[in-house]
Amino acid sequence: MVSTTPSSAAPHREAPRPPPPAVVEAELQWIFTQDELLQAPSIVDGMPPEEERTLRRKGVSFILQVGMMLKLPQTTLSTAAVFFNRYLMRSSLKSRVGYKALHHYQIAATALFLATKVEENCRKMKELVVACVRVALKDPNKLVDEQTKDFWKWRDTILYSEDVLLEALCFDLNVESPYKIMYDMMKYYGVEHNKKLRNSAWAFLSDTTSTQMCLLFLSRTIAAASLYAGARMAEVELQDDSGKPWWETQHVKIRDIRMACNLMADLYEKSPDKDGEPSMYAGLRSPEEGIDFGDTPVSMEGVQGTNPEQAQPQNQDQRPVNGAEAGDTTERGSEEGELDG
Repeated sequence: MVSTTPSSAAPHREAPRPPPPAVVEAELQWIFTQDELLQAPSIVDGMPPEEERTLRRKGVSFILQVGMMLKLPQTTLSTAAVFFNRYLMRSSLKSRVGYKALHHYQIAATALFLATKVEENCRKMKELVVACVRVALKDPNKLVDEQTKDFWKWRDTILYSEDVLLEALCFDLNVESPYKIMYDMMKYYGVEHNKKLRNSAWAFLSDTTSTQMCLLFLSRTIAAASLYAGARMAEVELQDDSGKPWWETQHVKIRDIRMACNLMADLYEKSPDKDGEPSMYAGLRSPEEGIDFGDTPVSMEGVQGTNPEQAQPQNQDQRPVNGAEAGDTTERGSEEGELDG
């Protein structure tokens, strides 16, 4: 196994600073436990948990497909996926008396529209609407312009739903990008030019976008888990720094890293490659109990954690009412996502 040390790659590189407590506290407002995810508004309203998870995956898949059509960077798509998942922890996908739920494609399109502005990768509204219609109808060559009914339905619903999404998110639009954090970690250890490690870590991180990892772990933990996965794939050993394990140097708990890797291993093991072989990431599984995970870094003491006592769940009672009178919102209908008048 190849080893690397910060001193050999960058003799004068400054040690990573702990994340600002205010930033961590703000992010922890959107961190939940596995049990709390089963109390999402849609599930509380009677939707089976598996169906709720399926609609989450379809919504994120919609974001990724539209984003690729618009040639948006992965960081913007990741931010949109975070907005989408956070919204579903505050609002339900099931309609009830006095509340008309948005279709998951509507939420996804609006989350992407908002993310392009937050990440300053804006696209023209016409380009976004055309891409959304083509992906929703599964017709990449469909003619869409201002003369078609679909164009105005999608345009109006995105503009209306933006306020609904902002209210559900409590106007909290600050999302720490795990991509930048992971790259900074790579630069610290001088492995940013290791192609196998970099590609493996990037692929792992991109795959987390389609999961609920952003609701279970902080961005720094997800970034560290991606680096850990990439280092194992490339057989690179991240050396201790001044007697401290690499995860403490990066202000992350090894227990959380392994929990994140195990969750992704579950996904990879259930989704074999196209040739039928197990995914190359399936070997990431490692024990979480019965071993010494080390102490919590002092910089994260009392701040970072994924157990029920440490997590700070968001108040789920505050659900914005989307307004049943809005003509361009719709019940969850066809999987093609057509917006019925």
